Amino acid sequence: MSGGAPVRPVRGALVDLDGTLVDTLGDFDVALNATLADLGLPPVARGFIANTIGKGSEHLIRSTLAEVGASMDRYDDAWRRYQAHYERINGVHSSVFAGVAEGLALWRERGLRLVCLTNKPTRFARELLVRKGLAEAFEHVFGGDAFERRKPDPLPLRKGCEALGLPADEVVMVGDSANDAAAARAAGLRVVLVRTGYNHGEPVDAVPADVHVDRLDAIDLAAWGRGGLTARC
Repeated sequence: MSGGAPVRPVRGALVDLDGTLVDTLGDFDVALNATLADLGLPPVARGFIANTIGKGSEHLIRSTLAEVGASMDRYDDAWRRYQAHYERINGVHSSVFAGVAEGLALWRERGLRLVCLTNKPTRFARELLVRKGLAEAFEHVFGGDAFERRKPDPLPLRKGCEALGLPADEVVMVGDSANDAAAARAAGLRVVLVRTGYNHGEPVDAVPADVHVDRLDAIDLAAWGRGGLTARC
């Protein structure tokens, strides 16, 4: 664990989705490689996908086309096919990380208000949360298309705080990547990073954060600023 316990109590959390709540690498793998097959292009490896996801679908499609040596003129067709494939299999090849349901239940029980804040398209994020039984934990779900800019820009985090009616210093960003950490710092939020995710292929412990944990139920966010932070790092 790193950092000190700030004075202000935590009253809310903005929680990332892919790599934080749900291991969605399998969904990305199936949808992306089905898209490439439609286009007559070679498949990409899961390792490439794991290193590329997290910055939005547009970035993923463009990076994948570049990886297989395809012209960017094929982007629009690839985008359309990818959206169709992803909608068809959303959640089928993914699984909720251990400790997620327990962690969310603990935070809600302790009175925290939660927003799911992801770079995934909003409709896919909402569908996935419903299919995985996690939707009831969140007051709002904001995807990468909800605002003019997406993480690592701080705008979505500021909008998330506004939706909760809470100041930034009473909200924590919970994510799995440098994107989440950078956005949180720029928006004035504390940040917790979980080790379950992808972080573009880099060790997440190398990313500065207030706390690094192995699973969500390892940390009692509500204790932060109310007598000390309880975390099993």
